[in-house]
Amino acid sequence: MTNPEWTGMVPVDDTALAVSDSGGAGRPVVYLNGCFASRRHWNRTIADLGDGFRHITFDERARGSSKRSADYSFAACLRDLEAVLQARQVRRPILVGWSYGAFIGTFWAEQNPHRVSAVVNVDGALPYGLTGEANRERIEKTFRRIRMLLPLVAPFGLAARMSAGEHAAVNIELNELAASCGPVLDRIGCPVRYVVGSGDSFGGSDGEHDDARAALNPHLSRNANLQVGAKVASDHGKILRNDYRAIAQVVRDVAAADDSVTR
Repeated sequence: MTNPEWTGMVPVDDTALAVSDSGGAGRPVVYLNGCFASRRHWNRTIADLGDGFRHITFDERARGSSKRSADYSFAACLRDLEAVLQARQVRRPILVGWSYGAFIGTFWAEQNPHRVSAVVNVDGALPYGLTGEANRERIEKTFRRIRMLLPLVAPFGLAARMSAGEHAAVNIELNELAASCGPVLDRIGCPVRYVVGSGDSFGGSDGEHDDARAALNPHLSRNANLQVGAKVASDHGKILRNDYRAIAQVVRDVAAADDSVTR
């Protein structure tokens, strides 16, 4: 089936999401952005994969070209993914998520195992989070400190059109989610491939990102569906820019593996 190319707005709850669908007859790949990022960060990966895939990208609420909302919770992000899949009639996609987007793809796939082909997690969906009152205050202080910068970098896909407090609340929820996501990783029943980065980046220090990556190891041992597809040298913030070829290759690998199973 050949799907038409389409760009437009998909309504959901009290907002609308900016969505692009490259169309075509290829296997659908849905890209899920980082916490405050826009879909523009996937351009290199999409170009490397080329026309053999159907590429669907969208901006989360208050990110990129999407509208604002009264609800920026993780549960709302899961509803947004469902709305995009329904609106574009996407069947059994490969979900490719970076950072926060990896959690969206993993949680949605765990809840809908027969509706997804595979999940590719780019340095995200790692079972490690900064929780407790001291870390909460640390996150809130970080976003208060950069509050004047947020509106300036938002047009470049580096922040959301949210207040500093809303940014902090999203990040605090994400850390709590990460700290408790181990059972989801142990249960997930579809193929999940990780592209794992190296070193720290903005918001992390003293090896925290590497601690998060190491926390994945026990789950790799317990659930054969989880595997590391590639380990790269880039840090968390530069991985989509520097290692898009490795990400694209992991997508090709899971697509080929699914083809061999479904023949």
